[in-house]
Amino acid sequence: MLVGEESLISDRGSSAEFDGLESAVRSYCRSFDGIFARARGAIVYDQDDRRYVDFLAGAGALSYGHNDPHIKDAVIDYLQTDGILHSLDLHTTTKLAFLRKFRDVILAPRGMDYRVQFCGPTGADAVEAALKLARKVTGRSTVIAFTNAYHGVTLGALAASASAYHRGAAGTPLQFVVRMPYEGYLGQDMDTIALIQDMLATGSGVEQPAAIIVETVQAEGGINVASHEWLKRLADLASRNGILLIVDDIQVGCGRTGRFFSFERAGIQPDIVCLSKAIGGIGLPMAINLVKPEYDVWSPGEHCGTFRGNNLAFVAATAALDYWQRPDMEQEITRRAQTIRRCLDQLADHHQQDCKGVRGIGMIQGIAWRDAELTSRILRAAVTRGLLVESCGAYKTVIKLLPPLTICEEELAEGLAILSDAIGSAVASVATERGAKADDRQLK
Repeated sequence: MLVGEESLISDRGSSAEFDGLESAVRSYCRSFDGIFARARGAIVYDQDDRRYVDFLAGAGALSYGHNDPHIKDAVIDYLQTDGILHSLDLHTTTKLAFLRKFRDVILAPRGMDYRVQFCGPTGADAVEAALKLARKVTGRSTVIAFTNAYHGVTLGALAASASAYHRGAAGTPLQFVVRMPYEGYLGQDMDTIALIQDMLATGSGVEQPAAIIVETVQAEGGINVASHEWLKRLADLASRNGILLIVDDIQVGCGRTGRFFSFERAGIQPDIVCLSKAIGGIGLPMAINLVKPEYDVWSPGEHCGTFRGNNLAFVAATAALDYWQRPDMEQEITRRAQTIRRCLDQLADHHQQDCKGVRGIGMIQGIAWRDAELTSRILRAAVTRGLLVESCGAYKTVIKLLPPLTICEEELAEGLAILSDAIGSAVASVATERGAKADDRQLK
């Protein structure tokens, strides 16, 4: 047991205690009622030492798991040297080490030329900066965003997000965004790229936009995966019309889809790329934008934030890049992804009456259900059995799996077995209730 861990665990609390101390805005804890105390890799323990397999992974921030030993050792070693922790945007040795390694390990091998902008340490701030920069570059105000998009809840990012629930909390008009249909939103036969091109034509009433912002996989929107061809055509459309293409890679970048960038599979290079979550290594707050040099037209301090110089995050991020020097990193992600897909396909086939199908790519995959109440029951059954997992989509009917990229085969199999058991239990309970209601109708 680590020093101080015993006191943390013995000082037990209750969920009710949080009700009087913390704002009602909290959300995840309403699904996971435990009070969590420690974690390693894909395993989390609560204050009662109950064990959970983590398929939530900090909503994608913990791609290398909890307290990855290699990354954690780098952070601890740095702390012990009295290294700079907070630096605004001053030059530091740790920032330079990250920039060099990111260039050498990620950008150069992919033939990419980007400048790195350090934003405030949240994905939403990276999106805000990207939208501001696109508007500054082009002198235009409007941005194209997509149905089911999620880009954050600060006002600019929220304007680009589609969730009625989140938009409803804005308290002010959300402007300068034109909503277009994502691939498949209007059915597989609708060519949404052609539709967007038509809407940009003279006479449509749509102003020429500064940017198109897109998630190549809409994570919160229901794990909607854009095809390679659709992404290529979108990039070509943006280029032909003098529109900057922004890819929000905050949840599905840093290897989540199999390659470091989610858009690599389409062979495109966006004008601006937003990264956060997993870029911080072990959950340390960090966000960056990658900007093509010709669009780096910021004046000093035009976009800033007090905590854009989180040097502990730079250390963790640099250590995390060691994983991407391993020749088998992508193959390992692919192998685990195939394990997940086989399990989900079997579950979908077994529960055809209630299941709408499997979706996703790499290690962001999910299984969609016809009924939100059934989805909720599955989640409750999963956490009761020791699995942390969440739902997504406009109606919260998709179970979303985000295990750490580095999860071992045994723990991955354990988590999938728990999920399978939880689904079986929830489906059976719903079937029993359906039968009881049918009996009641017959009696009446």
